[in-house]
Order: sequence, then structure tokens, then C-alpha cells
Amino acid sequence: MTEEEKVFLDRITEFANKAMADIDPDPTVTPISQQLEYLRPVMDEIAAETGEPVEDIFIRYMDLASTVAAKKQEEFEEDFVDFADPTKQHFRF
Repeated sequence: MTEEEKVFLDRITEFANKAMADIDPDPTVTPISQQLEYLRPVMDEIAAETGEPVEDIFIRYMDLASTVAAKKQEEFEEDFVDFADPTKQHFRF
């Protein structure tokens, strides 16, 4: 991820943490479409600053957020790979 992409994602994430602090992020509780509406103001702001359509801002955000989520999941699985193997002894007494 480039520094520009990181700044872009961090800006939206910071806004989301404030705007969506009181909602449940589980899509079965708060649909993704509703969650994205909470992000609309910051995406409109970025679109106005960059001259890009808000749809492009949305797509870039979703791509970057998906990439970050996949990377975190990969790191989690690597950190806990031994726990998935029942032949490995995890605790010693």
C-alpha cells in the first residue's frame, strides 16, 4: 500500500470510527448499504477535493479495505497455525 492509499484509508476509517461509533458493524444488524451511507459525507468531501466521482472513491475505499482485511486475516492465520494442528502440544505443565 502506498503512503497516499494509507492516508486515504486512514481518513475514511477515522471518520467511520466517529460517525459509526454507536452502530453494530455486523451486516445482519446494520446492512452494508446503511453503513456506507454513514461514510457518504467523507467520500463526498474527498470526491470534491480530487475531482473524482464519488463512485470511484467508494470503489477505491472498498478495494483498500478488502485488501487490509485479507492481510489481517492472513497474519492471524499465520500467527495461530500451530493451534490448528491437533498433533502439536500447545501447553506444557
